[in-house]
Amino acid sequence: MHEGQGPPASPQAAQGGPDRVTSGPTACLPPQLLASGSPTSPASPAPRRGAVRASFPQKLAEALSSQYGLNVFVAGLLFLLAWAVHASGVGKSDLLCFLSALMLLQLLWMLWYVGRSSAHRRLIRPKDTHAGARWLRGSITLFAAITIILGCLKIGYFVGFSECLSATEGVFPVTHAVHTLLQVYFLWGHAKDIIQSFKTLERFGVIHSVFTNLLLWANSVLNESKHQLNEHKERLITLGFGNITIVLDDHTPPCNCTPPALCSAISQGIYYLYPFNIEYQILASTMLYVLWKNVGRKVDSHQHQEMRFRFHGVTPGSALGLTALATTIGVVVVYLIRIGRSKTKSESALIMFYLYAIVLLMLMAAAGLVGIWIYRVDEQSLDESKNPARKLDADLLVGTASGSWLISWGSILAILCAESRPPYTWYNLPYSILVVLEKYIQNLFIIESVHREPEKLSEDIRTLRVVTVCNGDTTPFASSCPKSGPAAGAGAPQGSKLPPVANGNMCLSEVGSKEEEERSCEGVPAPALCPHFLQGNAQRRVLRNIAAFLFLCNISLWIPPAFGCRPEYDNGLEEIVFGFEPWIIVVNLAIPFSIFYRMHAAASLFEVYCKI
Repeated sequence: MHEGQGPPASPQAAQGGPDRVTSGPTACLPPQLLASGSPTSPASPAPRRGAVRASFPQKLAEALSSQYGLNVFVAGLLFLLAWAVHASGVGKSDLLCFLSALMLLQLLWMLWYVGRSSAHRRLIRPKDTHAGARWLRGSITLFAAITIILGCLKIGYFVGFSECLSATEGVFPVTHAVHTLLQVYFLWGHAKDIIQSFKTLERFGVIHSVFTNLLLWANSVLNESKHQLNEHKERLITLGFGNITIVLDDHTPPCNCTPPALCSAISQGIYYLYPFNIEYQILASTMLYVLWKNVGRKVDSHQHQEMRFRFHGVTPGSALGLTALATTIGVVVVYLIRIGRSKTKSESALIMFYLYAIVLLMLMAAAGLVGIWIYRVDEQSLDESKNPARKLDADLLVGTASGSWLISWGSILAILCAESRPPYTWYNLPYSILVVLEKYIQNLFIIESVHREPEKLSEDIRTLRVVTVCNGDTTPFASSCPKSGPAAGAGAPQGSKLPPVANGNMCLSEVGSKEEEERSCEGVPAPALCPHFLQGNAQRRVLRNIAAFLFLCNISLWIPPAFGCRPEYDNGLEEIVFGFEPWIIVVNLAIPFSIFYRMHAAASLFEVYCKI
């Protein structure tokens, strides 16, 4: 026996010579286990001390870079806060100079990284096959294109008000457009990289890029929130809440723009494009964060299954989802037309939105429960391999869902504690409860879906002989496992006996498909031992329809808050219970996370759909 392959599988195998050894279970273990050696191998613990020592500088660099990024982020947030509250000595030009300096520094790092990668393009570099999927890079390209259009509108706005605007307000959109173009190019070419050289420098460069994009996201959120808040204050009086002081926080330049109609159109168009810019910045941050986590990472042997988009067999789910999407667009248009016109029209618009959302959330929760139930019936192993992208997706789902949960629990408490409740506010109670339950169920469905083992095994695993336990007495392999396939029958000569384990005998079987893997060694099909309601293609078809339906529903629920349909603002009851300013602060902090949750959930469900 070669050193490092462990002791003989049994005394019989040890006494039977080399032929017996090759027919034992040890010879059929995966190559990774054979290569790593047994726990008793004298060579296995040798490199551990050196590996531990080598990990210290990497952990130190990771801690230093993360602290640097957090300090940059905190400083930027303070700039944003100072501008938002009109702090003395801090103007918008100061904020834009700071953001422009961060973008220019990131541009220099990206140019250096791309240039160094081009100079060493012939070298084989490890890649993270889970990171930077094509559909993800396609999505960020679409959002980046709209972001560039937004930058062009800002340049036009600066030209119209050039008499009373500082030069930084014209330089910033140009810098942002160049930053967007180069960053999309960088992510398309290097999102999958696992950096193994200049690791300390690269950690600082990547984490700087992460927090630069987060600050640009926070800046866009603040500008969009100010616009929505001004519109909300103007509409509050129509609902009868005249006791709330209305003070508009207007940043309109103190000069005239020519022509006025064009300037007004540009100003309105800017705020309609902000939701896409917000999604672009946060999506770029997540992709760069995965790149930062991959710096110095050792690639495991687990191969990522290539996902393919298939539309066949998902007509019911797609039809229901498209119906929900069309209904959403109609509800949002009617809501924006009626809200704020009069008290009666505003109340009818709120009731319409709550009824629509209650029905949609009930359907989504039911679909998620069906998917979870199918997973519970079909007991399949989970993929527990290390995957920074997948872990980040799960953390973001739970973390961003807490934003809408905060608003929902605030609404529930306001309804229960209010002294007087207008009739339309009662619809908010089931709506808020369903928001909590639906996201809870959907998160469970998505997280389990992305952790499921792929249905189709790769060719190298398909030809691998694995050890299975068969019920019965110790009998020859050929008679014990007649359904194992020809290759398995050739694995041990007839008449050879294998060691008994747990009142059974060990045999070798060829894994040819999922159905053959689940088949017992006595020739009984797997459905007879483990009865399932759905099997094979029928099960996958149902899961794909659920994923398609939930994907379109999440897109539908992203539209209302992103484009100004926000009953959390217009309901008015929470502002009476908690106070106007405290509730507005809660909503302004939670709404961006709630909006991002829907888009991120839609992206995760698209990945689930392609994986099933």
